[in-house]
Amino acid sequence: MAHSTHGTRDRAVPRVLPDPPVAGRGLVLLMALAAGLSVAGNYFAQPLLDIIEQNLHIGVTAAGLIVTAAQAGYALGLILLVPLGDIMDRRRLAVVLFALTALFLLLTAAAPSGPLLIAATLLTALTSVGAQVVVPFAAALAAPAERGRTVGVVMSGVLLGGLFGRLASGALSELGGWRTVYGVNALLVAVMAVLLHNRLPRLPRPHDAAPMPYTGLLRSTLALLRQEPLLRWRAAVGALFMASYSVQLTALTFLLTRPPFRWNAAAIGLFGLVGVIGVVGMNFAARLSDRGRVQAVSGTAAGLLTLSWLPLLAGESSLWWLAAGVISLNIAQQAGLNSAQNVIYGLRPEARNRINSAFMTLFFMGGATGAALASVVWSRAGWGGVCLLGGALATGSLVLWVLERVRMTSLARPGTGAVIR
Repeated sequence: MAHSTHGTRDRAVPRVLPDPPVAGRGLVLLMALAAGLSVAGNYFAQPLLDIIEQNLHIGVTAAGLIVTAAQAGYALGLILLVPLGDIMDRRRLAVVLFALTALFLLLTAAAPSGPLLIAATLLTALTSVGAQVVVPFAAALAAPAERGRTVGVVMSGVLLGGLFGRLASGALSELGGWRTVYGVNALLVAVMAVLLHNRLPRLPRPHDAAPMPYTGLLRSTLALLRQEPLLRWRAAVGALFMASYSVQLTALTFLLTRPPFRWNAAAIGLFGLVGVIGVVGMNFAARLSDRGRVQAVSGTAAGLLTLSWLPLLAGESSLWWLAAGVISLNIAQQAGLNSAQNVIYGLRPEARNRINSAFMTLFFMGGATGAALASVVWSRAGWGGVCLLGGALATGSLVLWVLERVRMTSLARPGTGAVIR
């Protein structure tokens, strides 16, 4: 791991913080569950667009804007709200964001028209980044030797929230209509807000910290990308990881609705649950990272991500090869994400929320780019072209990781002022 001494440091807070309380297993699991429930609402609309379109009498384009609003709101939240955790009481910020998410989910459930539903979806996604406040909170509560494992557990909750959010929305809509999905989630997120208020400890605040204006906070978030070489490298690698993963996630639906598969939406949703195996990969990677193998995990994940596109290519006519490729890709993506977070959360303890904001913004921008490219390539070159695109993006992540190692090793030479572990 590296500490760069190049560039002007943000001197508003000290670099060494008092030791925080250590989170027990029960609290970590609570944070994982809360994070999953918080982000789940961003995925509910995807399998319900036809139902919502008919119920609210809106067009296909307006229905599609519901998904776009969820993506845009989450991106704005990452940029505008997550950095606040470095100047506010993180416990209070997390609880407020969860409470607002519950409120906006209720507004979504009650929306009488398409425009109001889109607006409520945007607001819900904006505050659902409370999950990304909880993740660095968990890192701050973990002992250094257990940081990777702790972050892996909480991020597993985020992953499972997205996967099961799609599945639960279909099941609950059958029981009580699409509004029921959002109403039930609002209740659960409200309960999580209360539990987090009662269970989260107050992190010790630096006694000599100077106040920082909000605009300065946002500027310092961008400045961290300039000041921390490892953050730049890991954000770039992470963006390519997510881009490659999103290519598969987007094009898989196109493939499975056509011969020889001809699956319906329900079957495709169930097949997507093989991504749960990625949780296994994330937690295994976390254990290795905590044992000092974080770079080996990063390189292996990038290599596996690249190789995964070979069975995916063969999966055009074989369900077994397709499943093997999807499982492999999910394990690689989650392992790579965990190793990157393990690295960046060790850079600047007092700036973890800003670091998370910068990293996750670029991470999800990579995902959005991959999804957009997948649609274009599918229409012009089919599944073969999609696999070539996904493989190229994965190969790019492997190349960047190698270049990162070369660059950071050169910075670690005597006289450079950098340290790598």
